[in-house]
Amino acid sequence: MAESQIGLYKAELIRPEGPWRGVEHVEIETLNWVDFFNHERPHEALDDLTPIAAEELHYAARNELTPTG
Repeated sequence: MAESQIGLYKAELIRPEGPWRGVEHVEIETLNWVDFFNHERPHEALDDLTPIAAEELHYAARNELTPTG
């Protein structure tokens, strides 16, 4: 799984955005890419929802009150 993530990282950020000015530039852009990947990117496995939207739906469904009797 880690190799798949590294492959995505290289394919989506490192190769297309280079050449890089230095290590600091790579570090800042890596943080931006990780934030985008974890919060804003639609995921096919989540029915094209972002992770945040899927999490909100999950907790909303768990917190629905059901009448008893």
